[in-house]
Amino acid sequence: MEEERLNAIDLFAGCGGLSKGFMDAGFDIIVGVDNDQAALNTFVRNHNGAVALNADLSKQETFDEIRRIAGDRKIDVIIAGPPCQGFSLTGPRNFDDERNKLYLAVIRMVKDFQPEGFIIENVPGMATLYKGQIKEEILRRFRKMGYNIDCKILCAADYGVPQMRKRLIFMGVKKKYGDPQFPEAEFTPENYRTCRDAISDLPSREKELGKEEDDYTSPPLTEYQELMRGDCHILYNHVATNHTQMVKDTIALVPEGGNYKDLPPGWGESRKFNEAWTRYDGNKPSRTIDTGHRNHFHYQYNRVPTIRENARLQSFPDDFVFTGTRTQQNRQVGNAVPPLLGQALAKALLKSIGREEEHAE
Repeated sequence: MEEERLNAIDLFAGCGGLSKGFMDAGFDIIVGVDNDQAALNTFVRNHNGAVALNADLSKQETFDEIRRIAGDRKIDVIIAGPPCQGFSLTGPRNFDDERNKLYLAVIRMVKDFQPEGFIIENVPGMATLYKGQIKEEILRRFRKMGYNIDCKILCAADYGVPQMRKRLIFMGVKKKYGDPQFPEAEFTPENYRTCRDAISDLPSREKELGKEEDDYTSPPLTEYQELMRGDCHILYNHVATNHTQMVKDTIALVPEGGNYKDLPPGWGESRKFNEAWTRYDGNKPSRTIDTGHRNHFHYQYNRVPTIRENARLQSFPDDFVFTGTRTQQNRQVGNAVPPLLGQALAKALLKSIGREEEHAE
């Protein structure tokens, strides 16, 4: 008899990059919780009937509403990406400070629902905040609740994402399962997927800006492009930014793989910082995709990447459609966990709790 699929809830879901990876690994996503309605609109369009809940996770009524939505379904796994703005202000001795309420909500959610396992992701800098004391306090609290937990900084490029994006990942499982098993790297720097691997098949947008729904103008040129297209026959979200001639002329002066340091004196004076005027190297993974769209440029064309190009660099498949304004879409893509990294984490978690066979593709 076929085993039931495991259920997961996604806290601080955004548009749902992490939960998309879990879906692709065979999980049913019950609910995604966030307070960004634009991101939730994208989430609900792309998550096969999952409920999008706009709510404050620090409030009791949100817990009650998640229970109501779940009904008699067991919540097997909790995944979350809580912000940690408060930690830099409060320090380890004040972990229960009001400013940390969102992280504390995740801890309470695990305590209340007692999932078989959980994943929490955050920025790498959190691992060394206050000389690692914040990280150790999080580990201590979950261990006290009956979980074996560890954390590692993982690079998305190691799991097939054409992007050098690092994230701090906490993985916890009930003690009866032993220690959590993190996913092993599937790629190395010698065979990382590159920007060119990811987006070279997409229309140049040199002569027209494009439409939110458009046609492909070439077949896929790489196995990654085939993977991203899947059965999708419509090109979504590939609309270019209408730059001024001055901006295009400035970008044109930046060589592939270069940045503001390569500009002649007097050019690009308004932006001079580490990521400013960075043109991607087509033969390498991209830099970390951020929530804006002004500092990184296509490796070949004199423009910023489109939403679809950044989505490809994040490993969102082409049938994952982003909604809202262009600014909202950029924020959704930049804030997301790459789905391929999410899928690797989901498979590792299944292995950790002894359920990998029944979720095998």
